[in-house]
Amino acid sequence: MRRACALIQFSRSLHHYKPKRSGQAVLRQRIKEIAAVRVRYGYRRIHVLLRREGWQINHKRVHRLYREEGLNLRFGRRTRRKLNSQREMTRPTVEKVNACWTMDFVSDALFDGRRIRALTLLDVFSRESLAIKVEKSLKGEEVVRTLQVVAAMRGLPVSIHCDNGAEFTSKAVEQWAYENKVELRFSRPGKPIDNAIIESFNGRFREECLSTHWFLSLEDAKSKIEAWRREYNGSRPHMSLGYMTPLEYSMVMMKNQAGDSHLDRI
Repeated sequence: MRRACALIQFSRSLHHYKPKRSGQAVLRQRIKEIAAVRVRYGYRRIHVLLRREGWQINHKRVHRLYREEGLNLRFGRRTRRKLNSQREMTRPTVEKVNACWTMDFVSDALFDGRRIRALTLLDVFSRESLAIKVEKSLKGEEVVRTLQVVAAMRGLPVSIHCDNGAEFTSKAVEQWAYENKVELRFSRPGKPIDNAIIESFNGRFREECLSTHWFLSLEDAKSKIEAWRREYNGSRPHMSLGYMTPLEYSMVMMKNQAGDSHLDRI
């Protein structure tokens, strides 16, 4: 055998080597399961979830299997080049949790066509969904009550960013802001990109919740939307937060801020 291999210049180690392929069927199945439930998650977010489950794999393998299963073809999103006149206005930099909130409305319908509205409230710095208030109709007084509930748990923000909707410019909201010394910052009329953070959140909210659920009643809508909000805050990796969840990022930043304030006192 040795002479024959030497004659044809063939390595004996290759002759005896049997390739060992790690079974990837389980991994493939798990990727497909996550993608089936989280239909708007790309391979990077799926990789983060797999790592949390204990899979010792890198993102390259997940990407390869993700593509081989055809999951990258599920949805496509066309991007549009922005003109200079369409670029967002300069906004003050937010450097800590609970300094600035942003809010907006999203409309949807129950299974029988009855309309519902949702008030979405977001922390600009941590991207945490503070509340999603769902009713058949929402007026300025309901906006104030929602702000009061959230402020009672978190404290008041310095400012709140919103559009020029009638609910946000109502006397009830203006009075609440004045009494609590909260600045209301309004977007320019016809420029939703001025409040791009809440617009992006509303897009995720519609794609991952409103468009994937069938609401049988108002109470059913409230229950499913609140479940999604909790999952968004506690489980969904956020790319702009270094693939941490909003709650993880908020806790880390608040801990750092507490440490910095302690050093300042020293």
